Amino acid sequence: MALGAMIDRLRAALHRAITTPLGDRFAPIRVPKDLARRANVALGQPICSRDELAKRRAAEARLRDLRSGAAAGGADPAAAGASPATAPVMVYFEQGRNTRELARIEELLDAKSIPFTKLDVQGDEATLTFVTRRASCEADDLPVVFVGGIPVGSYPKLVEWDVSGELARALRPN
Repeated sequence: MALGAMIDRLRAALHRAITTPLGDRFAPIRVPKDLARRANVALGQPICSRDELAKRRAAEARLRDLRSGAAAGGADPAAAGASPATAPVMVYFEQGRNTRELARIEELLDAKSIPFTKLDVQGDEATLTFVTRRASCEADDLPVVFVGGIPVGSYPKLVEWDVSGELARALRPN
């Protein structure tokens, strides 16, 4: 555990070093810092602030709890109505973007009584990168629906899955 704490402190210190404006007037300092920032973003931001590390640890703990079934007692309102055999449905969106399509997705899922969780990815580059890579889409294509970790896509694709019966099959994994 001490090694993990040391690594976290190192990550936070490196984040401060590459994000501080100190020395940016001098090209020999500015250019390597810019390259380090770009590499950090390209790698999913492994170097981040302590606050971001705390958020990530909390999210990891929550994911572990959800996977182990600890949230089945009603801690998560979206999962409360779900039967244990129902795959989780996640709707990734960006606040203020494509709100009409998000509303249509919500209406369809509500009409089918399918519990879902909405996750706003605005300002969360790591999650946005994950969603766009996994769903093979652009950030402008959000909102995107995932069923049991499988990317469905946007509203038209969700309707297509519903009509073909693929949505019902994906909700009941074997």
